[in-house]
Amino acid sequence: MPELPLNDVTLHYEVEGEGPPLLLLAGMLSDSASWMALAPLLTDHFTVIRPDNRTTGRTAPWDAPADVHRMVADATHLMQHLKHERYHVAGHSMGGLMALEMAHAAPELIGTATVLASGRSRSPRTMGVFDALMAIRRAPEGEEMWLRALYPWLFGHGFFEDRKNVETALQAALAYPHAQSPEAMAHQIEAFRGFRPKAQLEQITCPTMVVYAGQDLMIPPEVARPSFQPIPQLREVMIPNAGHSIAWDAPEEVAQHLVAFLSEHPL
Repeated sequence: MPELPLNDVTLHYEVEGEGPPLLLLAGMLSDSASWMALAPLLTDHFTVIRPDNRTTGRTAPWDAPADVHRMVADATHLMQHLKHERYHVAGHSMGGLMALEMAHAAPELIGTATVLASGRSRSPRTMGVFDALMAIRRAPEGEEMWLRALYPWLFGHGFFEDRKNVETALQAALAYPHAQSPEAMAHQIEAFRGFRPKAQLEQITCPTMVVYAGQDLMIPPEVARPSFQPIPQLREVMIPNAGHSIAWDAPEEVAQHLVAFLSEHPL
């Protein structure tokens, strides 16, 4: 079980594949397992590194000090530990914001940055969703109900065409042995609530791709798009039939765009 001891946490991570290093950063309420639909499509092309952010998965303790900038520092230390002098980084939702922080803070390390289903503008509704989910989870029978409430925010229309998909996802989530606890979830929500980006987007020098999900309710593309326009070397891609959980709704399309974009900008 690969782990990296740091000052106040032991960071769990997964590594698979061969080729140029690609760091994948998970979003809110997610850990390295959130990439399981996408990662197998990338490992023929890249060495894929997937850490568990603070408060999630097997990174411990769950209640260590947590904020997004600490998570960025953890990821940077991990890549130094693995002796990757230069690498690609891609992140989903909050992980996409982390990728931009890394690209700005250490341009000599980052070959490309990819942002999946994310937005730089602060949305009170997004925090409202997290707060509502937290309240549902703390209610009686909340462990099942909060997940049922979450799925319409995560997945596109196609996911709900077969009702079995909800039950399958629910049972898998409830059985997952490294699921984020209610206490850790609350800890992460507060960490994200306090996040204030430091990156100046107009100063990001690496090629950057932003992939929008056309059916994203959590971060609608029309809300997200203006926030990324200052990035100098910006490529924008739309995947129309995906919801916020874009790497689960459309893993093949995401992989195709990633492989093509990163191949155009070798390390």
